[in-house]
Amino acid sequence: MKCEWCDANEATAISCTVYWELPDGSRAIEITETPGFYCNSCGMEYQSEKIIIQLEDQLMIIDTKKLEKTTTYEQLMAQPKLLKQNYFRFN
Repeated sequence: MKCEWCDANEATAISCTVYWELPDGSRAIEITETPGFYCNSCGMEYQSEKIIIQLEDQLMIIDTKKLEKTTTYEQLMAQPKLLKQNYFRFN
């Protein structure tokens, strides 16, 4: 797969841990088992734009006060939604 950072064809899909600041700025959480990529050429570990948007949108539409300091990606995405969508994302 082509790396989004160095354009080498050495990126592979991985599961990784990311740290995300909550939309209200009150704290950051650890999100484990997050889909991502690792490039063997440049050493960069990153998430695709699709995953970043999913994380940001989910954190905007759930009750983040109920989140623990650490959660898995699947647990985060399974949280009950307060809104149908992120109405602050203007496409």
